[in-house]
Formats: sequence, C-alpha cells, structure tokens
Amino acid sequence: MFKSLLVANRGEIACRIMRTAKRMGLRTIAVYSDADRNALHVREADEAVYIGPPPPSESYLQIDRIIEAAKQTGAEAIHPGYGFLSENTKFAKALADTGITFVGPDAACIAAMGDKIESKRLAEEAGVPGVPGYAGDDQSDETLIQAAEHIGFPVMVKASAGGGGKGMRRVFRREDLEDAIDLARREGKSSFGDDRLLVEKLITRPRHLEVQIAGDKHGNVIHLLERDCSVQRNNQKVLEEAPAPNLPDSVREKLFSRAVELAKAINYNSLGTVEFIMGADDDEPAFLEMNTRLQVEHPVTEFVTGLDLVELQIRIAAGEPLPLKQSDIKVTGHAIEARVTAEKPAQNFLPDIGRIHHIKWPENIRIDAGVQSGSEISQFYDSMIAKVIAQGSTRQEACDRLIGALRSTAIMGVESNVAFLADCAAAPDFYNGEATTSFLGEVFPDGWQADESERETARVCAAVVWQAQRSAAAGYSGFRALSGAGLPARTFLTVQKEGDDPVDLVLSKSTEGYMVTHSDTASTVRVIELSENEAVLMRDGHCKKVTFSNTPEHFYLGFDGRVRTYSIMPTVEYARALAFAGGGSGEVTSDMPGSIAEVKVAEGDIVEEGAPLVVMESMKLLITLKASVAGKVTAVNVKQGDLINAGDVLVVVEEE
Repeated sequence: MFKSLLVANRGEIACRIMRTAKRMGLRTIAVYSDADRNALHVREADEAVYIGPPPPSESYLQIDRIIEAAKQTGAEAIHPGYGFLSENTKFAKALADTGITFVGPDAACIAAMGDKIESKRLAEEAGVPGVPGYAGDDQSDETLIQAAEHIGFPVMVKASAGGGGKGMRRVFRREDLEDAIDLARREGKSSFGDDRLLVEKLITRPRHLEVQIAGDKHGNVIHLLERDCSVQRNNQKVLEEAPAPNLPDSVREKLFSRAVELAKAINYNSLGTVEFIMGADDDEPAFLEMNTRLQVEHPVTEFVTGLDLVELQIRIAAGEPLPLKQSDIKVTGHAIEARVTAEKPAQNFLPDIGRIHHIKWPENIRIDAGVQSGSEISQFYDSMIAKVIAQGSTRQEACDRLIGALRSTAIMGVESNVAFLADCAAAPDFYNGEATTSFLGEVFPDGWQADESERETARVCAAVVWQAQRSAAAGYSGFRALSGAGLPARTFLTVQKEGDDPVDLVLSKSTEGYMVTHSDTASTVRVIELSENEAVLMRDGHCKKVTFSNTPEHFYLGFDGRVRTYSIMPTVEYARALAFAGGGSGEVTSDMPGSIAEVKVAEGDIVEEGAPLVVMESMKLLITLKASVAGKVTAVNVKQGDLINAGDVLVVVEEE
C-alpha cells in the first residue's frame, strides 16, 4: 500500500476522498487554482499545490502540472475523483510511465469504456444489447443528420467522451438538429477535449438504472447492486437511490449479469458503473454507457452495502485482491441522495455564484460537502455545493428522513435548489417509487415555483429577528431614540424581499415581546432564543425556529428548507424620530450602522440643545444627529467618510 495520495480534483469529491484516505493513514495532497486558494479541500489536505488560473483547461485539466505537483510532494498515487481527468486515457498512461499509481482502471479500460462510441461496440460484442443508434467513425454533420433521420425523432445527441450531462442534447424536431450537434460538439471539446458525437434513439419515459461494478487486478469482478437515477434535469441527475424501487427481480438479474459480463470482457480492474435505460413499461434494460470512475451517487451504494467505495478503490489500485465474493454482497435498508446545487430553480435553474455567508446543515444525516460558511461559489466550475444522503430501514423511512433533512437546511448568500429538492422528494410519483426521467416535466409542467403560503410569517420573523439582533448588540437600538423623543418605544421598518414590493412594518415593545403591525393587521412575537445565526420565535402561540444571517446589504432568513433574502431599512418615520430625539444624553451614539456624511462641530465648540452635530448615512437615508443637552463639545470621534457600527459614540457634549 502506498503512503501518500494526491487528489486531482476539487470540491466535495476531493473532501470525500481525503476523508477516507486520512482514515487509512495516507498523507493527502490537494491541488488548487486561483479560484480555490481558500477552498475547503485545500484546508483539509495535509499539503496543497497551486496549479494555475481558474479555468479548468489551465489548471485541473493540465496533466503536466498535476504530475509535477505529485513529484514535488512525493505523492505515490493520484485519485482523479470524477470529471476533469478521471476518464482521460492520456492521464492514466502518463502516470503509468512515471510510476505513480492511478486510482482507477488502467488506460486500456478507460479507452474501451470511457469512449461512448467504442463502449457501444464492445458491449454489442459482449452480447449486451444497447439503445438503437449511430456510433460510427464518420463524424461529419451530414452523416449524423442522416443517422438521426433514419432512427427517427426524438433522438439524443451525445458527446462520445461526455459525462455528468455535459455534451448531451435531446432533439425532438429536425429543425433543431444542427444546433444540437454544434452545441454538443462544443461542450464535448470544452469539457473533455473531444468533439466526437453519437446519436441514439431517445426513449421519452425511461427509467435510468445503473450497476456498481468492482474488479481487481487478479481477474475478479463482482457487482455491488444497482441504483435508480431516473430523476434528472437536462440529463443531470437530481435524486439517486439504492436499491431501485419497484424493480422485478428478473430485471435486476439481467442488469447484474449484463454489467458483470461487460466488465469481464474488458478485464475491468477498478470501480465503475454500467448504466442502462429501460422503458417504464418494459423489462429489457438497454446498455447506455460505462463510467470508468467513481460516481457522484456512490454514497447510496455505501449505505446499502456497508462498504467504503473509496477505500475499496484505493486498495484495488494498490494491487490488493477484492476482499469480497459476490455472495457476500447483501442489501441492507434503503438510501436516497439529493444533489444540492447553487442555482435558482424558480428562474429556470439559472446558476448562481457568490459568497456563502452561512450554512446550516441538518443533524444526524450524511452531508458530503465541498464548501462551508465563507466559501465562494465560482463561475468556473459546476454548481454542485453538496450531497445530502438519507438512509432508512425502508424506502419510506429514507424518503421521510431526506425530506426532513432538506427542510432543515439553509444556505445563505447564494440561492440553492434545496426547497425544490424537498418538493421533488415529497411528490407522489417519487415518494411511491414510480419516477421516470420525465418526472420533472410531469410534476412541474410550468416549471417549479416556491410555496409562498408563509410569505407574511417569514416577513414578520425577519423584521423581529433583525430588530432583536440589534437590540441585543446595542441594548437600545431604535427604541432608545424614540423613547428619548417622548414617543412610544417602537421601530418603523421597510422590509422588502427580492422581487417583491416593499412593506412598512411597525415594531412596538410590549410585555409579550414585540407587537408587529402592518396596515390593519397585528401580531405578537416573542423571542424565546437568539444566538448568532438561529432564533426561536413564538408568534401568536405558534413556535417557529429560524436560521438567519445578516450582511450590510441583505438579511437572510431560512426555515422549512427555504431561504428568503430581504432588504430591511428604517423608514422615513424612524429617521425623523431619531433626528428629533438627538443622542438622548451627552453622548451622541449611532443607533444603526452607516457612514459619516458630515461633521458639523469640532472639539471645544459650545452648542445649544438641538444643535446639529453629525450627519450620518444609513440605508440610503441621511440622518442628522443633534445635541440633546447644551454644553461644550469635548470629543469628536469620527470624520467624514468613516464607517460606523450601531452603538458607536460619535460625539460627546459635556453639559453646562
């Protein structure tokens, strides 16, 4: 067994691999681009090596730089993860030439199965039936168009070296075919350095089934059961599970035998996945492709088999024989995985980028994450943030646990698909194990939209937590100013959720906590608990636990798997009351964060009560703070342009 492992990848899979490697006593080495200097996988590694600019073509796909990083650190083995160089024949050959162990199959297996065109040919030779289509050497547009017309629409155009949904286009009409070919070629070239394509008949309501294969370097091959990955969007898997629900044993045996036959035919010697597609009303799975790498969804197989697939993969690469026979593989319980991504589901899944201000993950559930609070989601890499994996003794239990876990997740700073995933898992077709690859279009025919039934509750909770947080920090924020003006202790706030019209709320102090008034409606909210990022509120007798995060620009509130982004600012009424109240004593303090627009006095000046001292800007408002007593200015602690926090003492007037 080697003693050191370089992970030639990033994000959650790099963290996942290093977790097992460390448990095995291996020294771990990460590589990183400029965009990933502060990434979680860099922090978790024992060592890390810089390999280039953010674009993958200039860093994570640079074979020479990866190998040089291994040589610099003395890495004896390299694990490619998935994507990037994981199915790159040149990379596997280069490592073999340098004597560095590749944690994956040998180059011959990758060449045979990593290429979709070649894999279809080999599968047919091994007696494994596939989807009807064209996978020939002639790659001219004319030949591909003729093949599609011969097959009949709809068809699927695929990049031969593709994976993860990249380089794949569904084509339902002849007039869309040329654009699909062009886009698939470009994606294949950009993502995998290979623009060859194949064309297949598109089965419109299929199940997507796959078999996990394990082969060693001693000729042994076994299967590690099957998975169902039918819930997909744009050929990208969304929910995955093991074992496949509602699958006849006769079909299951066909899957296993065909996958093992194909793996043996090419002397497969690592972990891999043989993928099949099958009509919803059919019982004949057709070979789709083989992925010669670890899959994103491997955790569900780990749960139901009790195996650590990364450890098994590492031990195979080190030359150890499989420690298991086929008869040792038994299914225990059920597991379901949800892929959490940075995107806006309600806006046609538009990707989102930016800084994650705060993350709250569910407890007592497996989370494979590549980010943490403070991480940046970059434009240069895919949008996956993490995977949430739930296990249960039954499928219903696993499904219930997954829904509960997603409902208690909150990701703040970038928008995510968490609420969408929870709705998918709770939809009857999925919950009952009847989903096909048409699931999303059938369940959300007009696209997914968030449930807005608790819009008003969320707005009130956001205002109360925002105010309570400031009161806890300053002891008097907002209410102090109004009390000093001889007015009832209350705060006037404008609360605006992104995309909605602003709403004015009035928060008044009461013996029960806060009275929140909007137009003709009022409710009482009591803050039971308040910590740095969590609060427990009691609103009109109903308890609600929320997660929140506050930045100078936005206030984020999360509950029930939904994060709402607000702008909260004092209203004009608040500003007027604050200005009228003055500092409330000889010390003139800021009741809110902001900046100094103007300083009207200097140390030593004599001022009258009500004299203007400082003009501050906060939430786009200019607020003049006045002297509440007559006297001498003994301290001026700010100058124009200074940034200030709530509670800062700006000017001191000594009463005379």
